[in-house]
Amino acid sequence: MNPSRTDTPPPSVEANASSLHDRALHRGDPGLGAGSAPCYTMPMTLTVEQVWRYPVKSLQGERLDEAVVIDTGIEGDRAFGIRDLESGLVLTGRRQPELLMASAVWRAGEPMITLPDGSTANDDDALSRWIGRAVELVEAGTIVGTFENPLDVETETDWVQWNGPADTFHDSARTRMSLASLATIGDWDARRFRKNLVCSGEGEDDLVGQRISIGTAAFEVTKRVERCVMVTRPLPGAERDPSVLRTIARERSLTLGVGLIVEAGGTLAPGDVVT
Repeated sequence: MNPSRTDTPPPSVEANASSLHDRALHRGDPGLGAGSAPCYTMPMTLTVEQVWRYPVKSLQGERLDEAVVIDTGIEGDRAFGIRDLESGLVLTGRRQPELLMASAVWRAGEPMITLPDGSTANDDDALSRWIGRAVELVEAGTIVGTFENPLDVETETDWVQWNGPADTFHDSARTRMSLASLATIGDWDARRFRKNLVCSGEGEDDLVGQRISIGTAAFEVTKRVERCVMVTRPLPGAERDPSVLRTIARERSLTLGVGLIVEAGGTLAPGDVVT
């Protein structure tokens, strides 16, 4: 099957939250998170334990002692991607699992990339040699990222493409940050889910549609985040595990964690309580 592509997402796609990405998980965006309640009682306390930034899409990121939150989420998060010059796609670990074996940190407004062999990728030539074809590092906002995902997550066939938001390399227009509790993650390696905020406590699913504060920043909790083949991919020190996605599909309707949109910037850190 030839993959479908939406070069300029029509309004109906934008309204569907994350264009073709959510549909690519064979059920579509559940639409959770429409509206907000005028008042709300937290199910139980959620406290931030870990804060993560991923400067380059699909590369490993860095754990932070404090984060600055701007309109696009944590400053420097998903700010860069690796673009295939032939296809025009911004590469992800869905099609290119080896990306997850490299890492990036954010320094003085630029990503510093460390390759799996410990060397530093200082330019596009170094990235191209590693990937095995011509690629370039691109900044979010200079292009709109086009991504892809398999419709059939078991056989990883029938790939579709969609355009992400204009200002970041997050997959969904309804997500600028993400949050999951340790209770929900359980025994799985939290790195599989690439959450910005990992919290003690539980009950994040019940926050969908609500407005919350963390540190001095404020957010709307827009949706439960549907998971894809990324969560099955090998990581440094962890093997490929298809059972992760199967379990999430069976026990959690293919969702884990929640997506946030920034309503007011600020700072946040481990120890901050979700209110």
